[in-house]
Amino acid sequence: QVQLVESGGGSVQAGGSLRLSCTVSGVTMKSAWFRQAPGTEREWVASTRLGTTSYADSVKGRFTISRDNAKKTVYLQMNSLKPEDTAMYYCAADPNLWSWTSASGYNYWGQGTQVTVSS
Repeated sequence: QVQLVESGGGSVQAGGSLRLSCTVSGVTMKSAWFRQAPGTEREWVASTRLGTTSYADSVKGRFTISRDNAKKTVYLQMNSLKPEDTAMYYCAADPNLWSWTSASGYNYWGQGTQVTVSS
């Protein structure tokens, strides 16, 4: 059974930084971060799979996803935050390798952590 626990959200001013953490129990081959703002659909942010990473255009160059296998933790370092980054952020993971940038590829999700960026 895979379980995910997120932490690290909070409030920050535009231009600031936050680091989200997601501790993963169980065996997984890919991990990702998604986000959802009120009234919008869940949006893919970044993924990591077998040492490779991929990012949505909206966060490329500002966000970095990483995975520490020894600590069983996936991180999302967010720099140069903008008000439009405000959302609930969700960690996702799955034992399968396919569909690594789509929500449909993930069966296990965390509870979410709120990120609020003020202007």
